[in-house]
Amino acid sequence: MVNWTTIDKHAKEWLKEAGKRIVSSFVTAPEIMTKTNPDDLVTNIDQETEQFFTEKIRETFSSHRILGEEGFGDELTKVSGIIWIIDPIDGTTNFVHQQRNFMISIGIYEDGEPRLGYVYDVVHQDLYYAKSGEGAYWNDVKLSLLKEVPVEKALIGINSTWLISNRLIDPRETLIPLVNDARGTRSYGSAALEFVYVATGRLDAYITMRLSPWDFAGGKIIVEEVGGKVSNLRGEPLNILEKNPIVVAKPGLHEKIIQKYLSKGFS
Repeated sequence: MVNWTTIDKHAKEWLKEAGKRIVSSFVTAPEIMTKTNPDDLVTNIDQETEQFFTEKIRETFSSHRILGEEGFGDELTKVSGIIWIIDPIDGTTNFVHQQRNFMISIGIYEDGEPRLGYVYDVVHQDLYYAKSGEGAYWNDVKLSLLKEVPVEKALIGINSTWLISNRLIDPRETLIPLVNDARGTRSYGSAALEFVYVATGRLDAYITMRLSPWDFAGGKIIVEEVGGKVSNLRGEPLNILEKNPIVVAKPGLHEKIIQKYLSKGFS
């Protein structure tokens, strides 16, 4: 039988230790590299942090599998068993330019089902976490269930990239009308941060056209434990091993966004 209390204890300890290691790296400039394009940054700290987690997990839970952004985990095609989905630094551009507004994100799943979720704000030492069926927490404070809010009073997290012409969605038919109707928009440069901002009520929704599993795995569990909704643009469940377009929102608002603004679909 899986001892989730032990797994949770280790995960929290490793998050705090990894956070200290990242903060201590601030005294020297990181080694900055690019991946798919000049704006897709990765640093030696991203890589070292993921290696830290993979080593700890393999030493302590040898049967668990790992899916990590920087490729130090396993090649996964099935969701069977216990899987740690890790983003060592979510918001690398913020890390490089601001040394703040970046997160460590971890989601732990068993046979594809959510079990434990963590988003750690390294600089502010804020830990957001959830255990399936037991609610979500911001440090030691249990988060309240989210309440419905109408579109006209909603603050929505969205990157301006998706409000101009792109190959994934026609914003003129979908997102621009939504933005016009909403109270306002924000963009923070870290998907994990925007997920927990929905969970805490600082945002009412977050919409993006393309997130990898490590971007959403931890935050998804936290949002759902406070009654929020997480799906693709059609309202369907996410595939935790693939990239997904995503709508994260308070109950009621989630359905309204999909039905009124996104029902025309996307390419």
